[in-house]
Amino acid sequence: MIKLLKRVYYFYLEGFKSMTIGKTLWLVIAIKLSIMFFILKPLFFKNELSKFQTPQEKSKHVIEQITQKTEL
Repeated sequence: MIKLLKRVYYFYLEGFKSMTIGKTLWLVIAIKLSIMFFILKPLFFKNELSKFQTPQEKSKHVIEQITQKTEL
């Protein structure tokens, strides 16, 4: 099992070493993910449940928010 994992690791390592355009694409993906998780997530997705102490209070709040009537 260890030999198989080692072979798979070296397979991918050798593949990444020989990349030319792929390295740039991975860099773009890493930048995009870091922007999404470290900048956009805290700005747009506030942790509403942190103000509640018990799981019962949290679940009650979630149920109220889901079943709330919306006005059109």
